[in-house]
Amino acid sequence: MLKRVKFINKDKTDFFPTLSVRVNQYFKDNNISRYANAEMVLKTIGILAIFFVPYGLLVSGYLSLPLMFLMACIMGVGKAGIGLSIMHDANHGGYSSNPIINKFVEFSMYIVGGNRYTWKLQHNVLHHTYTNIYGMDEDIDPPKGLMRFSPEAKHYFHQKYQHIYSVFFYGLMTFFWASGKDFLQLYRYNKKGLVKGPKYKMAKEIGILIVSKIFYYIYLLYIPMMLLDITFGQWFIGFFCMHFIAGVILALIFQMAHAIKETKFPVPDDKRNIENEWAIHQMYTTANFARSNKLLSWYVGGLNYQVEHHLFPKICHIHYSKLATIVKNTAEEFGLPYHDHPTFLSALKSHFKLMKELGNPKTVLAA
Repeated sequence: MLKRVKFINKDKTDFFPTLSVRVNQYFKDNNISRYANAEMVLKTIGILAIFFVPYGLLVSGYLSLPLMFLMACIMGVGKAGIGLSIMHDANHGGYSSNPIINKFVEFSMYIVGGNRYTWKLQHNVLHHTYTNIYGMDEDIDPPKGLMRFSPEAKHYFHQKYQHIYSVFFYGLMTFFWASGKDFLQLYRYNKKGLVKGPKYKMAKEIGILIVSKIFYYIYLLYIPMMLLDITFGQWFIGFFCMHFIAGVILALIFQMAHAIKETKFPVPDDKRNIENEWAIHQMYTTANFARSNKLLSWYVGGLNYQVEHHLFPKICHIHYSKLATIVKNTAEEFGLPYHDHPTFLSALKSHFKLMKELGNPKTVLAA
């Protein structure tokens, strides 16, 4: 069973109540919804087009092999975009106030080979609640010691070179996600007591997993192989490259938000307590980057505004750029950090500096 961590507001701070009032007032003063708007709907169409237009051209049978490969690579960009900009908001309940629309958009998860239920447990429950706490946040606990994202993690000799080889494993992320990862996660979460509901809940989720994976490989394997004059090896090269590109993009975006030199990795005390309220914990463990880069912000679904997202995950990311000033000013008022790299490259450098540092077995960062 999962041993939970409790957040203690030892300083009796009013940071989050104050911030929440100001954010709510912003929406009230501007008479706007905190959910998706027309701009977000157009963006959704645009992101889906990056994936499905190349797919349509690829299965048309009119392209040469090099052009097919190019389409598969572009699909990788679109695949990551769907995860970052569409599926992510919907699975947080932030795309629409209408639960039917929200659930419909959630199904974009199956388009990219994932599973809504296991993703919500890993991301919404574990990562968003216990950000950067080793043993709780699976985003900093990769399997079999492939990489070390926390000073609390066991060190292995090969991790000395993780700042060099990590990008390769980042690229494999969605490849395993679309194959066996969801099944392993569901089994693990059930053992931890995270799968809640009626007795048939586990069987139901296994059934959904199987059907969704069959659907995924029908449209990405069976249909192309039936319509195109290609070998399985040629198909696999395109499929692998699509996943590799998507994996690198997704991993870097999320890692630069939490695993950089500036963020902290708090350790619970003997009573499993963190001596900060949850919102203040987020300020220490989360970072923004490249907020002024409008193209990047459009593509990554505002996840370069990760501080705002972690504090208000049920608000559509289309609003984060406006909320950032409110969050930053309030953090400064309460003497809290607001981690914010000015560019993508500066955040990238900070991530790989941390990876190199964590590759040293003696590294113990200040909590």
